[in-house]
Amino acid sequence: MQQIVNFILKYKYFLFFLLLEIIAISFTIQNHSYHNSAFSNSANFLSGGIHKRVNRFKEYAHLREHNDQLLKENAQLKNILGLELKNNDSASAHVIDTTKYFQKYSYRTAKVIENQYQKKFNYLTIDKGERHGIAPEMGVANSKGIIGITTNISSGYTTVLSILNENAKINVKLSKSFHFGTLEWNGEDYNILQLSDLPIQANIQIGDTLITGGKSVIFPEGIPVGTISNFKVENNDYSTIDIKLFNDMSAIGPVYIISNIDKKEIEQLQESTTNE
Repeated sequence: MQQIVNFILKYKYFLFFLLLEIIAISFTIQNHSYHNSAFSNSANFLSGGIHKRVNRFKEYAHLREHNDQLLKENAQLKNILGLELKNNDSASAHVIDTTKYFQKYSYRTAKVIENQYQKKFNYLTIDKGERHGIAPEMGVANSKGIIGITTNISSGYTTVLSILNENAKINVKLSKSFHFGTLEWNGEDYNILQLSDLPIQANIQIGDTLITGGKSVIFPEGIPVGTISNFKVENNDYSTIDIKLFNDMSAIGPVYIISNIDKKEIEQLQESTTNE
């Protein structure tokens, strides 16, 4: 014990300097989105395995909730498949032809192994990466709603820009009309996001439902988002619209990674039109 005390006294200035450096680096990473993203990307390979093991213990706390969620998803898929078979000439058909039904998106499953939700620039880490076909700018969601957009990719892991990030902007719309807006977060309550750019003609009410708008190449139209919990009108315009999320962003289990099959074709067309 005395040797430890002597060591601390001997190197107290160096240890104090080291402590200040750690605090400074921590503040830099937490409060700057670029540094946060770069740090998360570089740490993917090293920390991915550790986060995965720790996450196995955390999963037990929400096991029943996750099982219920998967059961609901299975029921939804069976209802959809049943409707398609009902409208199909062949009652024995059991394989969905994506070219016949013009399917625009494909889905891959993944697990969240790290989830930030208490910072201003939050990210998640999922256990799928480049070798699983994951690329940047893919949507991430579950049956309850949207979660984020893929950013940095390693071989086996991916960081996801959470919707709880002040840099995230998602195109959404009212489910009852064709009025669109932008979903953002003010960095305060992780259960409440904000809606901007919505015209006053939308005539919203408390409890109105928001879904993804489908105007981007990332999310398809119709993914649930949340409901309007509060709004204010000033100078004949909406000054504040709060959205209560369907998802509990502090407890996320299995997710879907959404890939737009026509993404490259659409972007090339848009780029060529812009350059004309």
